[in-house]
Amino acid sequence: MSYPVIVVPFLIVTLAVTLWSLRRPGARQRLLASGIAAAVLVALTAVFDNLMIAVGLFTYPEDLISGIRIGLAPIEDFAYPVCAAFLVPAVFALLPERGPE
Repeated sequence: MSYPVIVVPFLIVTLAVTLWSLRRPGARQRLLASGIAAAVLVALTAVFDNLMIAVGLFTYPEDLISGIRIGLAPIEDFAYPVCAAFLVPAVFALLPERGPE
């Protein structure tokens, strides 16, 4: 199985849950914060993935990646931080509110 195929379910779940969470209060602010977080995480991924690949900590078989790279890092590596930046806040928005304990 190739890395682009592995990424697809994560993207679908992230999109579905994020869209579902839009009906909750604060959706606009949450999406803005998620976008900022995603940008920061993508920048950090670009720097550190490229460093780790450059020093030989790991490699990607050419036949399992899309071929699109940002530096040495395949584009597929950037899907996970973007998914995390949007999915985690969306899940928390969908959780029931807790009352005083």
